[in-house]
Amino acid sequence: MPTPRIVLDTNVLVSAFTSGRGASREVMRRVLRNDARALISVPLFAEYEDVLARPEIRRRCGLSLPEQTALFDAFLACTELVEVYYRWRPNLPDESDNHVLELAVAAGSTNILTFNRKDFVRGELRFPDVAIQSPGDWLKEVCKE
Repeated sequence: MPTPRIVLDTNVLVSAFTSGRGASREVMRRVLRNDARALISVPLFAEYEDVLARPEIRRRCGLSLPEQTALFDAFLACTELVEVYYRWRPNLPDESDNHVLELAVAAGSTNILTFNRKDFVRGELRFPDVAIQSPGDWLKEVCKE
């Protein structure tokens, strides 16, 4: 069976860093074990880096700063960079979510894992090869296979 390819919305990555358990942390474990391939683009990397560096996020994380950096580096080492050549804008009600959807479209058939599902499904354009799921729903689906 091929390795699932996923796009993690920033809220899922933050949850994986700040919560010691739960679906987001399990998704992170699967990426680190190469049981899933996280897709990334330059804009998404910049967003990850910016948000994870915020003092309030760093304080909520149970890891030391060097441990946080090592975890982020390990996560990035397990990602696949996808170049996005076409922008589908305006599309989503929240402009800051468009680059995540554009990455998933550029990657082909993939899942976006997010806690903001409603923001993604309200887009003007539909992409049938892109599924929008919560981390928990995605894990349930993967475990059934």
